Amino acid sequence: MLGDSRIFHADPTDQLATGLNGFAVIYVLAALLIPNRLSAISLAAFAYLPLEALLLGLALLALGRVGSLIRLGAAGLLATGIIFKMADMAAYQVFDRPFNPVLDSRFPADGMNLLQGTIGGIGAIVVAGLLIALLLSIFWLTNTLLRRVQTLLQSSAQISGIGLIAGLLAWGASAFADWSYAGKPFYDLMAQHVVSIRSGVADQESFNNVVDSDPYAAVPDNALFEKLKGKDVLVVFIESYGRTVLDKADYAAHIRPLLQQSSVDLAANGLSARSAYLTSPTYGGISWLAHGTLMSGLWINSQTRYDRLVMSQRPSLNRLFHRAGWRTVAVQPAHTMAWPQGEYFGYDRIYAAQDLGYKGQTFNWITMPDQYTLSALQALERKPGARQPLMAELALISSHAPWTPLPELVNWDQVGDGSIFNQARVGDTPEVVWQNTERIREQYRKSIEYALANIVSYAMTYGDDNLVILVLGDHQPAPFVTGELDSHDVLVHLISRDSKVMDAIKEWQWTDGMLPASDAPMLGMDKLRERFIAAFSR
Repeated sequence: MLGDSRIFHADPTDQLATGLNGFAVIYVLAALLIPNRLSAISLAAFAYLPLEALLLGLALLALGRVGSLIRLGAAGLLATGIIFKMADMAAYQVFDRPFNPVLDSRFPADGMNLLQGTIGGIGAIVVAGLLIALLLSIFWLTNTLLRRVQTLLQSSAQISGIGLIAGLLAWGASAFADWSYAGKPFYDLMAQHVVSIRSGVADQESFNNVVDSDPYAAVPDNALFEKLKGKDVLVVFIESYGRTVLDKADYAAHIRPLLQQSSVDLAANGLSARSAYLTSPTYGGISWLAHGTLMSGLWINSQTRYDRLVMSQRPSLNRLFHRAGWRTVAVQPAHTMAWPQGEYFGYDRIYAAQDLGYKGQTFNWITMPDQYTLSALQALERKPGARQPLMAELALISSHAPWTPLPELVNWDQVGDGSIFNQARVGDTPEVVWQNTERIREQYRKSIEYALANIVSYAMTYGDDNLVILVLGDHQPAPFVTGELDSHDVLVHLISRDSKVMDAIKEWQWTDGMLPASDAPMLGMDKLRERFIAAFSR
């Protein structure tokens, strides 16, 4: 009896084989069905009968060398799809768009440079090696599991064939009846990427036709910006200052009153402001695309376009100011390494982080607070006495992630070398804040409050008759902060004490004050340069 009882115990080897077979089938189905966006992953996303699985199953029934070649080809295609989906998930999280290998071709090199600057050359090589190993392992795992699926199907080829054909007939009937569970999501996604790649190549060709043009070559130097003669012009980008601060209720409850009060405070100090919206070419990051767009007057929505721009002959906005007699500078506190692309923009001087003399502690990735950046500009370039008028492009970065701790606004005469910000700071560490999404969003909102209070305070303190400030956001914050809004809009403000400056843009119909109306004009960021030049030139 004891010997006979062994027939009731399953062979562990058979159990393992069954488990691996089940895992292989689930892996293939998941690879075909899983969406390319984290927010779209749900049970409903897997409630499909994928046409690709049925066709793949029939193809895997082929025997011999033909069957092996089919499996290898299918494994390569499926693994490529998995990698594209992973890249899409990352791109959607950061930029709210899918990955494009043509437009995003520079990211691997840029990522390698970033790693070398943070963990050193050897560490960067190790990370790159691990990433390559991960990609190769996806191909290996996919092929290994497909071989198991193929063996499973071929072990009962007749039954498998009948079942798959029946499935195809059911899929066809469902598709004809327009039932939602008959789909081909993997094919659709890969087809979209093929179209995206082809459009990326075509985009580069069309961009090459315009990037070297100079629409102001025939305009006399003394006619450019004639209405701004003698005035300092600051073009100030506020990091992640997107329209979400007005559209998302929990942000708007704080930001709208702040902008309204800012309008009152500016007016009480003899300053005027006008506000509207711009559509940024980027979302959630890659700020330099926004800078390139505004300065060139071209739509720079990809790294590939940016790379082509900085090799072109198209004059930047600051080069045009230089032609007209302004001294042009860039204040880039986020730059800690060489910036060869800066040569294209044609600044008389570039102030990187190490050039600004900050002696205080950093705010994690943020090298210095915005107030110090503006204070340094004031001390270095806006000294009293005879000098050229100044055109400066500034990047204010205190509203960049991780948004904690944040600097506190101090009296301008206390800023000094920045040491005061060793104490004038508030907020928990990122490790504490980033455990909770609502805490992250709260800190983001507070960073925008700080950035706005800072620029308004600067305008009231140093805003004489010869200062014009154009303030704009570079892009919306990351999707997990915005709640994945589709809008790429940012706020833009023009601040000046001179009423003639505001009269010059009257036709723009921007909202009076710092709070743009919900129906205020909305303009592509690439169009603002042309309008600005036309409004203030003869």
